[in-house]
Amino acid sequence: MTESNFVDYIKIFCASGNGGAGSAHFLRTRGNPRGGPDGGDGGKGGDIILRGNRQLWTLLHLRYTKHLKAGHGDGGARNQRTGASGKDVIIEVPLGTVARNAETGEHLCEITHHDETAVLIPGGRGGLGNDHFKSSTNQSPRYAQPGEPGMEDWFVLELKILADVGLVGFPNAGKSTLLSVISAAKPTIADYPFTTLVPNLGIVKYHDNRSFVVADIPGIIEGAHEGKGIGLRFLRHIERNSVLLFMVPVDCKNIRAEYQVLLNELKQYNPELLDKPRLLAVTKSDLADEEITRELKKDLPDIPWCFISSHKKTGLMKLKGMLWEELNKSY
Repeated sequence: MTESNFVDYIKIFCASGNGGAGSAHFLRTRGNPRGGPDGGDGGKGGDIILRGNRQLWTLLHLRYTKHLKAGHGDGGARNQRTGASGKDVIIEVPLGTVARNAETGEHLCEITHHDETAVLIPGGRGGLGNDHFKSSTNQSPRYAQPGEPGMEDWFVLELKILADVGLVGFPNAGKSTLLSVISAAKPTIADYPFTTLVPNLGIVKYHDNRSFVVADIPGIIEGAHEGKGIGLRFLRHIERNSVLLFMVPVDCKNIRAEYQVLLNELKQYNPELLDKPRLLAVTKSDLADEEITRELKKDLPDIPWCFISSHKKTGLMKLKGMLWEELNKSY
């Protein structure tokens, strides 16, 4: 998926439908010229509804559909006939979509399963017909309820990618290369920072036809939680990952220090991210000989780790085994 086609944030205006007015009709027939009230109820206004669609991976389809309006309910009719309900507007969204009020930031709903629905704003209720208001003291009510007006507001839809494993690391840590080797994904790979400008997903096959999904998140830099680089834009995608795989290249100055910087960025953005299981992959291990590797192992963070080389394809089976084991623990 190209950068221009990946849209994970959209602002839309939604208006639900007005409820139809109740009818104040009276029964009039040749045999009964002075019949009682028989006005029907007004129809309900249409809702604005979000529905999950696992075939969608982005909010791109909403980029040029910024105003959505549901249909109004019809008025009630004689013979206690209820007016037709207004047409609902159903917004198809990818799994992992969160809806918020654009002005207040209030969290409204989130869609995580296929065909799951949530009413973003309900339509107005239809008004009651005059038949509801007759009584022993008022047998000919000449009034009916008007329909309730619909609601309208601006909303923000944010996509948080659903994946089993999220790759966390600085630019050029080898995240895209690893994803391209262990899955069929083909992310852009080059020897310069911020090659990855959008999250990439890859399905990793494991033993006995089992598999799990890995997300390559664009590189984080120190200060990303304050908006530096492009990390802040994509940090929210990490919130949906079950396991976090930190990736630090073997030729960095201090593996433990670089890991701590990454961990701090996640903590500053959302402290709850530190509750997720964490593993460390020391990448580009083919650049270090056995003696250097032995020394580096003495000062690694106190989390499960392994040395890998995507170029030489070493350590990858061990890494997949560690990830699979951790995923099954988290479930």
